[in-house]
Order: sequence, then structure tokens, then C-alpha cells
Amino acid sequence: MAEVEEWAEGLEEIGDLIGPRFVRSEPRRNAVGYVRGLLSDEERKNSWTLSERAGHGTPDGMQRLLSTTDWDPDAVRDDLFTYVKGHLGDPGGILIIDETGFLKKGAASAGVARQYSGTAGRVENCQIGVFLTYSAPAGRTLLDRELYLPKTWVDDRERCTRAGIPKTREFGTKPVLAANMVDRALDAGIPARWATGDAVYGQHTGLRRRLEARGLHYVLAVPMNQNIIAPTAWPGEQWRADKLIASLRGNVWRTRTAGAGTKGDRRYSWARTRINGPAETGEHWLLARRSLRDPTDLAYYICHGPNRVSLAELVRIAGARWAIEETFQTSKGETGLDHYQVRQYTGWYRHITLSMFAQAFLTVIRSKKGALPPPTAN
Repeated sequence: MAEVEEWAEGLEEIGDLIGPRFVRSEPRRNAVGYVRGLLSDEERKNSWTLSERAGHGTPDGMQRLLSTTDWDPDAVRDDLFTYVKGHLGDPGGILIIDETGFLKKGAASAGVARQYSGTAGRVENCQIGVFLTYSAPAGRTLLDRELYLPKTWVDDRERCTRAGIPKTREFGTKPVLAANMVDRALDAGIPARWATGDAVYGQHTGLRRRLEARGLHYVLAVPMNQNIIAPTAWPGEQWRADKLIASLRGNVWRTRTAGAGTKGDRRYSWARTRINGPAETGEHWLLARRSLRDPTDLAYYICHGPNRVSLAELVRIAGARWAIEETFQTSKGETGLDHYQVRQYTGWYRHITLSMFAQAFLTVIRSKKGALPPPTAN
């Protein structure tokens, strides 16, 4: 009974937060009903099943919610910022940048193209969503989203018009979309100290500079051939990341855990060296991770940390990035992140935003019970 009351109170809080975004009472009720349906045990969470769950005779109301009803998903996203900040916010929070693919048939869905999907592990016909996740001691949850539009889409304005893409939407690389999301989160007062992401984002100099300008430290993966400004021993000289790490003495490697996985601690060998010379805002490091089983299996990271940052702290942030894969999996499985059947640009943002709100609700409920996030896979 207490759990039922807790859920009811939590959904009422969400309704109070997002309610003012809807002029009419019907779409207001439908929005809360949509979130409630996304939290249900329905196998497929789309307009049909969620309408039935809400007691509607037809899916028309839910379909209008995602298409023609007048409401701004970005304003509801801002409400999500408020919700997450109030329940999960922590000064040591981590902003995690990553993307996920949504497999699609045909060529009509906004942004769909044959492109690499990390979800599928290959090139597929899909949409790509770039996401910002917030991780704090109380839990982690998706915080913001952008639909990546390949340049072939943006250059075809007639096709964009058919998919409902605004004329004001221009081409943006994934790192630029990510930087914009970080700016929005920080402008909204989301407390964070660190950012992390994979090599798509780490190799982008502009993103790294924007993070530093916002006062964020970071641990960002980079490819092995990333050019690095070498430390003072070779002032101003550029090295490839793998070559610079290979030049270090063997005794610099230390075994550290990057956090718990399903098979226990994720233990690797780690080494680091200073790069880029002195900095007013902290220290720059090149960090390397090496498998204990296979010495040829290495990964590389460019880091910006506070003065005298420990190796263990850099390793902890590097390990936090892997948690986003589990976050995508639970969002798709528990709150229907990928269950939408819309093709229009606005419909994508509306469904994804309400799904993120549903996931944040679950994270908050679990945090109140003292439940830690599930362990991530190795």
C-alpha cells in the first residue's frame, strides 16, 4: 500500500511539473497517462497499447499528443532538469555523453539513414539519438536528447519539410549537439563536476574546450592515433597517443578497479602522463587502460582534472562512462525509449522526452529505497 501511495504521489508531482505546459486538460491528462503507461509492464509501449492502458477506446488522443497537440517537448525537458536536480542533484555529478541507434525501415522517419549504430554494432538503416546522462550517488538517468540529422537530410529541405523538421534546424555534428546539451544542463543549474564520453566526442577539440570553459573536468576516450602535445620532456612535440604511452617506463602501470561489473570488479592496468604543459584551470593527462589478460588490448583517454587529481579518480570517471549502456538498455526495456511508431521530427522528441521522464521517475523511486543502480556489464 505504501508503495502504491509513493508511486501516486510521484506521478502527481510530475503532473504538477509538466501540467502548465498544456493549455487544455485533455492533453495534460494524456501526457501523465502516457508516462504512467511507459512505466507499465506492457511488452510494447506505443500509442495503441498505452491508450488501452489508459482506458481509451481509440489511440487518437495519444497519437495527437505526439503529433498535433500544442506543447513544447523542450519545455518539458526543462521540467525534467528541475525534477532531476531536486531529487538526484549532487555537486560531484557526472555528465555522460553517448548515442544510441533506433533501427527503422524505409526512408521517411526524420533523420533515418544507413549509418553506424553502436546498438547493432554495424551499419544499419536507423535513427541516431545523442543523449546526455546524469550520474550521481543517488542514481543515474537520461537528462537530454538530440536527434542527429545527417547532412544529406539537412541539405534536402523538401525532405525535411515532409518529416516536420523546422527550417531553423541546421546540421550539427554529434560533438556539437553534445556540447549544446551540456550547456543547457549547466545553465539550468544541474550540479556537475565531471564529463565523460567515448572517442566520437573525446577527439573533438571544440567540445573539450567548451567543457573547460564551463568549468567541467573530463575524462574522454580518444583513438590510438590521436595527436597529443607531449609533456615537458619533449616541449611542444606532437605524439600519437599510443606511441606516447608506449614510450613510458613499464613501472608506471598500476592495477585499479573501474567499478563493479556483473563479474565483479573491472580491474585493468592504468598509466598516465602529463600533456599540454601547465594550465590555469587544472591538469591535462593522457590516460591509458590495458587489459590484464591481453596486453595488446588498450584504450586511451584525454583528461582534464583538478590539480593533484589521483589516478584512482580518473579511473573512476572513465568507468562511469560504461554505465550509459546499461541506462540505454533499461530505458528501452522499462520505459519504452525505442517503442515509438512516429516518423515526424516533433513526435520523436515528444516520445523520447516523456520516456526520459518515466525513467527519471523510476530512478528517484529506487533512490528513495536506497537501491544502487544495477551493476554494468563487463
